[in-house]
Amino acid sequence: MTIKIDRKIVKYAVQKPEDKVEAKPIDKMAQARLPAQVADEFVRDKNGHTAKVIRMHEKLERPEMLIGSTYKIKTPISDHAMYVTINDIVLNEGTEYEQRRPFEVFINSKNLDHFQWIVALTRIISAVFRKGGDVTFLVDELKAVFDPRGGYWQPGGKFMPSIIAELGHVIEKHLQSIGLIRKTQLDVHQQKLVDEKRAEFEARAKQSDAFAKSHFPEGAQLCGRCSTAAVVMMDGCMTCLNCGDSKCG
Repeated sequence: MTIKIDRKIVKYAVQKPEDKVEAKPIDKMAQARLPAQVADEFVRDKNGHTAKVIRMHEKLERPEMLIGSTYKIKTPISDHAMYVTINDIVLNEGTEYEQRRPFEVFINSKNLDHFQWIVALTRIISAVFRKGGDVTFLVDELKAVFDPRGGYWQPGGKFMPSIIAELGHVIEKHLQSIGLIRKTQLDVHQQKLVDEKRAEFEARAKQSDAFAKSHFPEGAQLCGRCSTAAVVMMDGCMTCLNCGDSKCG
């Protein structure tokens, strides 16, 4: 039988007879024990037809188009921002085994000081993504990198020990969005305690703001006559700048 090849051949592999896998029903217990980078499995669907379950492994070819997300990293220690793009591949699309997995990462920046380690990091992380298996360990490894010159504070009060650590937070955010990492959430009691403490702190802030936004000098005392924090020392006598009340008459 003649087979027409409409694409350029870039590589090939010889399949041996012992490498062929016969179609068989999927074993849920055995599947749970297998790593994610095992070869493709053949299962039978509800209609009795043989279906191929594709899992992430290093021999998986890159499709023509991938789904990607780009994240911006702007640090106070650099004038130029970094843009991190993570592309995902969708496996077994339209089936019950559909899964979205990271396939490659690109980092772009105008700052050429980081060019070498950016290239090295993109190649290594992309290779780990294509290898398959549990890639979530990258998050902890990257977040544990500390800059010997010191870290920096993000807007909102979060401390970042290094740019590499922030890259780890970006990958963690992406893996959470595609379902590979579960978001950490407080339980009901912890959330209730946090809400109570937040409300208590905001109430105290409102009380202090009432004096902070005063039109009278800072440190003025409360006047017993007009109940305004406007009493200051003038000419050796406590005088209210709001109503004019003075201890000296």
